[in-house]
Amino acid sequence: METLLTASEIKEKRQLLQDYSPAIEALTILEKNNGSLDASFDELWEQKNGIPTYGKKSLWQVTLGELRKELCGDDGFRSKVKEYTNNPGSAPLLTGLIVSLVGIAGAHGLPIDPAIATIIVLYIIKIGLNIFCEYTQADKK
Repeated sequence: METLLTASEIKEKRQLLQDYSPAIEALTILEKNNGSLDASFDELWEQKNGIPTYGKKSLWQVTLGELRKELCGDDGFRSKVKEYTNNPGSAPLLTGLIVSLVGIAGAHGLPIDPAIATIIVLYIIKIGLNIFCEYTQADKK
């Protein structure tokens, strides 16, 4: 099932992140893709890396899987998500989450552009960190 942001959610995040240009870039692409986080991720990936994702294993799912390994055990990231969840109108907290994701990913050999990180953070916020860490994880058989 595809996770989408509504037009009002995109508008709200655009107002909140109006001073953070990578987020504005991400939100513009989200609007173009009718709120589709995975389609927006693919488009940004192609723009930033020049590598098309069409017809390949879902880069969105692979990236989320790799980030899940790093983010779910990171107490600092969990704390930042909780802080933002308790104060969703805070632009500095949301920007901090995006910057934190870029830093954590980069430290583990997963260099991610801030615009792409914006899409991922919006996805995590939309579904919730606990669901991201538990429910969306592939079954281990």
